[in-house]
Amino acid sequence: MSLHDSNQRYNYAYLDEGSKREIRRAVLKALAIPGYQVPFGSRELPIARGWGTGGIQLTLSLIGPHDVLKVIDQGSDDSVNAVSIRNLVTATTDVETTTITEEATIIQSRHRIPDNPLRADQILVLQVPQPEPLRQVEPSERVTRRMHAERDYSAMWLSLYEDIVHYGEITIGSDYPAMVNRRYMIKPTPIPRWDLPKLHQAPFLTLFGAGRERKIYAIPPHTEVVPLEFEDYPFEVETFSQACHLCGSAESFLDELYDSVNGKKTYQCSDTAYCRQRRREKGEAE
Repeated sequence: MSLHDSNQRYNYAYLDEGSKREIRRAVLKALAIPGYQVPFGSRELPIARGWGTGGIQLTLSLIGPHDVLKVIDQGSDDSVNAVSIRNLVTATTDVETTTITEEATIIQSRHRIPDNPLRADQILVLQVPQPEPLRQVEPSERVTRRMHAERDYSAMWLSLYEDIVHYGEITIGSDYPAMVNRRYMIKPTPIPRWDLPKLHQAPFLTLFGAGRERKIYAIPPHTEVVPLEFEDYPFEVETFSQACHLCGSAESFLDELYDSVNGKKTYQCSDTAYCRQRRREKGEAE
């Protein structure tokens, strides 16, 4: 029996109903204006800010008794962040959880989009540490709001150009800026460039929650998401000349690991569920 059933100390899904209604209204506005950062009254949660409070509030406001939740942190189901969030949700909702991507109806993630393709009946919730894509070129919140209103993104284009002048390429490895519906520039959270193309015309709904910055934004299904690029310096994802040492995949995003026993580098799938599935299909022990 969950904590909220046993002693009535917590409302279903922890947040009070008024808070959840406000967050849902913010989500509806974000869906109506893809890429626009909608302010909301971020609530206090029993975890530190910076550990995904925005994403958790979205999940707690949307989850229902018939949902199945999956929580990952940089592709892993077993990290401290993922386990702690999963424990909070299960303690206050009794919803079923899973580590299998295909079984989930809500997937809350930090820094990754699953390598298995998501369906139209699934919702991806991404935790956002800093939602403002113009922050690196303009520190003032008042000015960045005006720049978004005027669609003035020249400073970001200049920043990318300076990157090319200094390094011969665009060196942004994650949080790569993109245009949504040719109108608003967004930060897609610190996902690797590998994951950014998955958002373009995706069949699933993607929600972004920044608890500390008190912003929510969304990419509805079948929405155009185009990374910033120049004609002579097109956007490119990471390339790997290696394969996962566990499942043999060369088509997934790989983490570089150091094998201290053999004294050499090895590569492993960042998405642990994807890696396990491939090993099961090959009949190998996990």
